[in-house]
Amino acid sequence: MIRQVVLDTETTGLEADLGHRIIEIGAVEMIDRKLTGRRFHRYLNPERDIDDGALAVHGITREFLADKPVFLDVVDELLEFIEGAELVIHNAPFDIAFLDQELRSLAPRKLRIEERCSVVDTLVMARHKHPGQKNSLDALCRRYDVDNSQRELHGALLDAEILADVYLMMTGGQTALFAADEREAASSRAEGFVITRLSADRPRLKIVVATEDEISRHHDMLDGMDRHARQGSVWRRATTSLPD
Repeated sequence: MIRQVVLDTETTGLEADLGHRIIEIGAVEMIDRKLTGRRFHRYLNPERDIDDGALAVHGITREFLADKPVFLDVVDELLEFIEGAELVIHNAPFDIAFLDQELRSLAPRKLRIEERCSVVDTLVMARHKHPGQKNSLDALCRRYDVDNSQRELHGALLDAEILADVYLMMTGGQTALFAADEREAASSRAEGFVITRLSADRPRLKIVVATEDEISRHHDMLDGMDRHARQGSVWRRATTSLPD
């Protein structure tokens, strides 16, 4: 069993070393490349001002965070959620630096994140796969046709959910889309899509038969093709070659 946690944070600014703090943590769990539905999401009171540049990115105000818990209140729940997992993060050094700084503020000898979890940086992956191209999360969404239409502002949980989709597409598609009792229905996978067998007890498909007028117009169209194609229309050759 491979357990992964896709994680993102929002912060008061860009530099953890300058005393900036985490104000939102969002994380979603995947087991064997399938989203389980388990998630961790908390807003945090940073007990400091938020830089204007950061506010423009995520839109989270200090007033909104005034009644939210501080990091100390949620740290045990967070560590329990991520413990032993492989963390999937876009631009991992940024988020890891903030998480480690928060942990050090509570206990100088507290284990660093990378002593608890392995970390996969999807930005590094993307740069290897697409050198010389834009590899922001929005750019990857466009490249892999992942819907990010709700992402007007950055939000940790939404970005974690979007990153999970991007990561799966970057690494071969959603190979474990179904729950364990449904996996036997998967017959094959091509280009990241899971193809499933139809149930044997499904309702019969409705058969729509072409009318005489439709058949006549179809043959008129094929006659026109025959006049312009050296070897006749492909459809007519295919039909005549079918076994009785």
